[in-house]
Amino acid sequence: MFKRLLFLLLITAVILGMTGSALADNHEGQYGGTLIYATGADADALDPHMTTLGNSADVIVNVFDGLVRFKSGTTEIEPALATDWEISDDGLEYVFNLREGVQFHDGTPFNAEAVVFDIERQLDPEHPYYLEGSYPYAGFSLGMIDEVTAVDEYTVKFTLENPYAPFLKNLAMFATMIASPEAVKEYGEDIFKNPVGTGAFKFVEWVRDDQITLEANEDYWDGRPYLDELIFTVIPNNQTRLLELENGNVHLMEGLNPTDIERVRENEELELLEAPGLNIGYIALHNEKKPFDNKEVRKAMNYAVNKQEIVDYLMGGQATVAKGPLPPTIWGYDDTLEGYPYDPEMARELLEEAGYGDGFEFTLRTYSAPRSYNPVGARLATAVQQYLSEVGIKANIEQLEWGTYIEEGKAGKHTAAFFGWIADNGDPDNFLNVFFNSDNRGSTNRAFYVNEEVDRLLEEAQQITDEAEREKLYKKVQQIVVDDAPFVFLNHMKMQIPIRTSVKNYVLYPTNNKYFHKVWLEQ
Repeated sequence: MFKRLLFLLLITAVILGMTGSALADNHEGQYGGTLIYATGADADALDPHMTTLGNSADVIVNVFDGLVRFKSGTTEIEPALATDWEISDDGLEYVFNLREGVQFHDGTPFNAEAVVFDIERQLDPEHPYYLEGSYPYAGFSLGMIDEVTAVDEYTVKFTLENPYAPFLKNLAMFATMIASPEAVKEYGEDIFKNPVGTGAFKFVEWVRDDQITLEANEDYWDGRPYLDELIFTVIPNNQTRLLELENGNVHLMEGLNPTDIERVRENEELELLEAPGLNIGYIALHNEKKPFDNKEVRKAMNYAVNKQEIVDYLMGGQATVAKGPLPPTIWGYDDTLEGYPYDPEMARELLEEAGYGDGFEFTLRTYSAPRSYNPVGARLATAVQQYLSEVGIKANIEQLEWGTYIEEGKAGKHTAAFFGWIADNGDPDNFLNVFFNSDNRGSTNRAFYVNEEVDRLLEEAQQITDEAEREKLYKKVQQIVVDDAPFVFLNHMKMQIPIRTSVKNYVLYPTNNKYFHKVWLEQ
């Protein structure tokens, strides 16, 4: 027997308290205008399935839709391209009734066959449009699917290999949004730069390292967006970006220097939107390469870094110290974790025990552009370098261009490198499975970490719908992982978006994706 669920919530929604929400009054918004969002780095791909990069996702969520989506400002599920759905009692079958009359931006129809095509091109190596090595999210977001079938033109059925508690949440993520099959056929390997979805905005142009231009989808199934045009412009320097915002040349931006927070707050033409961050910044220590194949060395690295001082001074007090891989704002967080407080003497003792009493030298990779979980860019690497030097560890900083940095990170070409993660769906699985499942080595497991007990616990947690039972398993995983120290756990950054007061109805999402469908400009 099936249970019809119009608004299904598998787990408690993560609803973050926000200040300065830039919400409009209840009256109708104003149509027209061009909104410019300033970002610190360019996208790397605009196909939903071919990227893990937040800068890409910010564009994707405005061009594409999923079967379900997150309610405004939350990680609670509501219908999107599917109007409702049914889940079998055993949790193995999900049947979605699709919205009728929807077209992709190329004029082709959205239907069950389109869903099947788009899912299978990611999962089936025999599919004619499968691109090997191109779908970094597919394994952990869709890999539990045994079969997807078109029941009729507007009904699609997913059959899972095992029950999977976060499945609906996964279908709301940017990485599982549906692309036009005809566009995939037309563009082939170039689909990553020719996005065609059903979303509120249509793709117009991508000028690399400069800007991406979108235009309003006049026929959007959920109502035409207020904006005529949406531009994502690349301005690498935080200070330059803020000047452009102050001068009115852009409307909102990412990557605010902590030292500029008061400057924004004191400007009557600007507003600072803030919320706790579902994110983590960390250093991935390659567990298969010396010296980080030694757990004692990895622990020493954690003790050697003064994370509280980094938070207080470098991050301007706008972050919290990470004691493990989960942010404290997500359910399942283990508040009994002690983490690794600053203890250089303990770091020296562990290095001695591991046979590195005289220290060692290694290459520490970093990036220059600011990230939501690291607004100061490469300055963070310089701070860590100094702390490590005080216990005899010499870190030679190597800075790479962002695209190369990410690709080589997936390939494991680093010994140690700075990375971060922002929640895709508000479920602990989206952190713990992403980071530490051994199957994700070569994609999102950047530490190349392997622990069979962790793999077993993660799989067990995925197949349980009872949140309290899942939480117990996730706390066990956190205890094991923190003891194994595959990362240097750094910090959880507050979400902060400086925005001009003329921008109305912009809402922060826990996933930190930028949605502009309901945003309008005060004329």
